[in-house]
Amino acid sequence: MPELPEVEVVRRGLANWVAGRTVSDVQVLHPRAVRRQPAGAADFAARLTGTTLGAAQRRGKYLWLPLAGTGSGFSLIGHLGMSGQLLVQDPSVPDETHLRVRLRFSDGGRELRFVDQRTFGGLAVEEAEEGDPEGTPVSIAHIARDPLDPRFDDDAFTAALRAKRTTVKRALLDQTLISGVGNIYADEALWRSKLHYDRPTATLTRPQAAVLLASARDVMTAALAVGGTSFDSLYVNVNGESGYFSRDLDAYGREHEPCRRCGTAIRRAAWMNRSSYFCPRCQRVPRGRSGG
Repeated sequence: MPELPEVEVVRRGLANWVAGRTVSDVQVLHPRAVRRQPAGAADFAARLTGTTLGAAQRRGKYLWLPLAGTGSGFSLIGHLGMSGQLLVQDPSVPDETHLRVRLRFSDGGRELRFVDQRTFGGLAVEEAEEGDPEGTPVSIAHIARDPLDPRFDDDAFTAALRAKRTTVKRALLDQTLISGVGNIYADEALWRSKLHYDRPTATLTRPQAAVLLASARDVMTAALAVGGTSFDSLYVNVNGESGYFSRDLDAYGREHEPCRRCGTAIRRAAWMNRSSYFCPRCQRVPRGRSGG
């Protein structure tokens, strides 16, 4: 699933290509793509048609574009899910096999297409949280800010992390604590901070928690600089281009390869129906734990 860097790359593309444009026509080609719209596909299309899209915003893995022309406080919100793509295409380009939603614009230029092979992602028109100056849609108002958000509170995160009765990787994937971090960047941040994924959060010192946060911020900034991480053709930016950070991953997906810090073979362990990649020497298993 795309994580913060990948979604931020898409947000920047939307900001460049669709912000300020007026929607002239909406086609919903698969109802599941707008299943979060309570009144259905026709309502989704009606609420978008004739509106002007504002500057693209992001909270964690969610995107939204404020709408002008529907009354105040409404936005087009999107989540890419496992395989969703928001593509800006010339109208002459043939439809993608898994095209789900198409937005045409009054200027007749490039159209916005939502493509989703697995249809786990989706779009909706939603009202903003009342009194929220950022216009955050109601359904994602509970999601925490992400490490690249200038309003992210490092001290509050550190205190909340250490107060939780859980393990460190579970905490990193808790979107109410810190958003935008998924399986890939959690493993990368833990490798950089030399912490085992099963380390209890209550045992972290403040300096260790600070290093973990800095590591998450650093690795996602590095990934963002090269367009994110693409392992297949499912994640691409709005122009259909892949990211290249997979070449620079230190832990994730590198089972049996030497740790770039100590040379020990990277291990993979089953974890919550996923995998965790770690160095058994650099990231020691906590006492009383069997992970790894």
